[in-house]
Amino acid sequence: MEQSTTIGKNLAFLRELNNMTQEKVAEYLGIKRETISYYENGSRNTPLDILNNLSDLYQVQLIDILEMKEEDRKAKTAMAFRAEGLSSEGYKAIGEFGKIVKNYLKMKRIEERK
Repeated sequence: MEQSTTIGKNLAFLRELNNMTQEKVAEYLGIKRETISYYENGSRNTPLDILNNLSDLYQVQLIDILEMKEEDRKAKTAMAFRAEGLSSEGYKAIGEFGKIVKNYLKMKRIEERK
């Protein structure tokens, strides 16, 4: 499977898993809804800055978006956060929280290596 198709399937899966619409995700990113659709169906490559922002929003590591397989998707389903009915500010808060958590985990791994 081509990488853009894998990434697109993972993006669509994570968005749906979190009960988010393409419109709300596009608004969060400051892009058009159609662009989200292009990324999700694999017809356009997703820029790295967009992938990083989406990993924050969906609270996953970037590698999850790049390489997640079907069996990994099923495991993630059990731990999903549902964002139904959130405002634009709510989406921004989720993204910021995702950044904080990822940075904390990075710092913890660095500290454990000492």
